[in-house]
Amino acid sequence: MTGIRLMRGSNQSSVSEFLLLGLSRQPQQQQLLFLLFLIMYLATVLGNLLIILAIGTDSRLHTPMYFFLSNLSFVDVCFSSTTVPKVLAIHILRSQAISFSGCLTQIYFLCVFAVMDNFLLAVMAYDRYVAICHPLHYTTKMTHQLCVLLVVGSWVVSSMNALLHTLLMARLSFCADNIIPHFFCDITPLLKLSCSDTDLNELMILFVAGLLMIAPFVCILVSYVLITCAILRVSSTSGRWKAFSTCSSHLAVVSLFYGTIISLYFNPSSSHSAGKDTASAVMYTVVTPMLNPFIYSLRNKDMKGALRKVLTMKFSSTQ
Repeated sequence: MTGIRLMRGSNQSSVSEFLLLGLSRQPQQQQLLFLLFLIMYLATVLGNLLIILAIGTDSRLHTPMYFFLSNLSFVDVCFSSTTVPKVLAIHILRSQAISFSGCLTQIYFLCVFAVMDNFLLAVMAYDRYVAICHPLHYTTKMTHQLCVLLVVGSWVVSSMNALLHTLLMARLSFCADNIIPHFFCDITPLLKLSCSDTDLNELMILFVAGLLMIAPFVCILVSYVLITCAILRVSSTSGRWKAFSTCSSHLAVVSLFYGTIISLYFNPSSSHSAGKDTASAVMYTVVTPMLNPFIYSLRNKDMKGALRKVLTMKFSSTQ
């Protein structure tokens, strides 16, 4: 089988590279998917960078909510950049090979940015809870120091979690089959290929990764239960709508992100298929990062104004 190199040692052998099957084997479909992925990636990078630039240049947006949003946009660009460039390179170079070290590197950054997305969505839900349920104490509770601490702490925990799973994956042996039926190196497909004992890996995924996924999700649920109760206590319909509109964009992103994560990782293995898993992976690694800028800007007057200002400055400088 092409792409396999065996390394001998300790009475074991392991492959040194893998083959990513990608999204399709049909040439016409590959060309269409290449164009689609290229457009989505460019939209992701451009949209999220515009969000970061708009927030950075407009003093009205120097608030905790937009500080977290700018960090989410940065993470989304990095998240998409971990997988999509490799997909495009496979099509251009006509090579499906990825080295073992390259595979581990991709797993590390995927884990970092996936968990960072979870944490940032949870922090943003807490920010909306404080803004709606404790508006008079918002500035004293959501201080700049606390916001920075929450983001830095999220980066530290995400990096440590990713390092744990990457090191556990590095100790495994892959003896024969090196074909990954996916468009990137994911932990679950690699564990299925391993000829080593993967019990420790699966245990760490269940407890550590599971905890880091469930805890932010619970935080989001609790925040929105309290937000809903506070909104229902508002007497006027216009007041209720105004309060709900401040968190509707975040709620849409949460639903999109966690919906695909749950369908991919928290369903019985009997209901999984390569096609469904790939579609879900495309949704949360490519589509969601692309849609976030549109979701947060379409219904937000301040963000629309800031983006219009940035685009006006850009066009005026080119003339």
